[in-house]
Amino acid sequence: MMNSPSRKPSAESATRLDSFWMPFTANRQFKGRPRMLQSAEGMFYTDTEGRQVLDGTAGLWCCNAGHGRREIAEAVSRQISQMDFAPTFQMGHPLPFELAEQLAGIAPPGLNRVFFTNSGSEAVDTALKIALAYHRARGEGSRRLLIGRELAYHGVGFGGISVGGIANNRRAYTTLPNVDHLPHTLDLERNAFTRGLPVNGAEQADHLERLVNLHGAENIAAVIVEPLSGSAGVILPPVGYLQRLREITRRHGIVLIFDEVITGFGRVGAPFAAQRWEVVPDMLTAAKGLTNGAIPMGAVLLHSALQDALMSGPEQQIEFFHGYTYSGHPVAAAAALATLEIYRSEQLLTRAADLEEDWQTLLHSLAGLPNVVDIRNTGLVGAVHLASRENSPGSRGYEVFERCFREGLLVRCTGDIIALSPPLIIEPGHMDRIIDTLGSVIQRTA
Repeated sequence: MMNSPSRKPSAESATRLDSFWMPFTANRQFKGRPRMLQSAEGMFYTDTEGRQVLDGTAGLWCCNAGHGRREIAEAVSRQISQMDFAPTFQMGHPLPFELAEQLAGIAPPGLNRVFFTNSGSEAVDTALKIALAYHRARGEGSRRLLIGRELAYHGVGFGGISVGGIANNRRAYTTLPNVDHLPHTLDLERNAFTRGLPVNGAEQADHLERLVNLHGAENIAAVIVEPLSGSAGVILPPVGYLQRLREITRRHGIVLIFDEVITGFGRVGAPFAAQRWEVVPDMLTAAKGLTNGAIPMGAVLLHSALQDALMSGPEQQIEFFHGYTYSGHPVAAAAALATLEIYRSEQLLTRAADLEEDWQTLLHSLAGLPNVVDIRNTGLVGAVHLASRENSPGSRGYEVFERCFREGLLVRCTGDIIALSPPLIIEPGHMDRIIDTLGSVIQRTA
């Protein structure tokens, strides 16, 4: 059953696949050879042919507590039966207030205000708008410039793609003015096969000083970075890099935003990467693991000083003209509260730190396989960087991804980089199976 060949879809089933325009997918390629999942439990998906597929990616960096959590399903069922929707424009209901308090309780020090969104993309655009509104409220309205980083992914809103640095996400669209970018920190020449955070490259943060000199600190509103770049293929921060960014932004009065949509909720061995690497930003964005992927929800966690700056003027005046119909949705909040309880009771927010050394050893055992040019890891995150085929970049990575699925393992490919981010409930036997399957497939892929 594990290695049974995929059935080619019938003409009727192929027609049924036409209407859904799939996101971030080569639709014609997929629909010619579909990979369809129909159920999930624990560490495994089951596909439509009955094959069990070990989830090496926590869905899409989001199912940190594994699949099929009855506690979340029951919380959602109770809440949708009690109250399916309630507005949070000029009205309220208890759950988002309770959830915000609990998030503040696990957040880095000072980040004790929460604005709810529906996704990581919306959280990023919200954080950028908060930064601009904050400076304007303080009489520094000239601070309009936003600084992102090359190879960064910050969602797909116009704000996110503008500060993002992945060319394919930007080239077909209009992007915002008043945006600049820091260089990325991927350095295969000096850091290949480093175990944990790379030791070379902290000086890349000093490029921020160059941008300050170019644009003027009085014109820069915010710097946004992922502590760990996921969509670009697990690019890790060099030792001292995030600390240096924090020092420079603080000195020049620039808001520092960490995009923790993938690193939040235990992925790197602490509730947030800010705590693992001991750097407190002014804001951070969260989503994905917030509800264990069960219901769409995102959030911006921010320092109270940013909100306080907008709490001026008449009491009846709306302080921040921004929000979403589903901000703090009752069913999403119920799912998030149940998720946080699982994280607490099973100590999942720190489990990745306990498993990190074994995970690292297994990952680096793949060094020396054909076409492997780098391996990167931290917490329960890993990447195997493959050499690109001449005139066909990305084809080797896709072939490894596709073959792994047919052999019962879900990985993620970003070009020729295979990314791994398994659920935090993973056990040693699962880790062995991931590495054995991936290694075998790489060995057999020319």
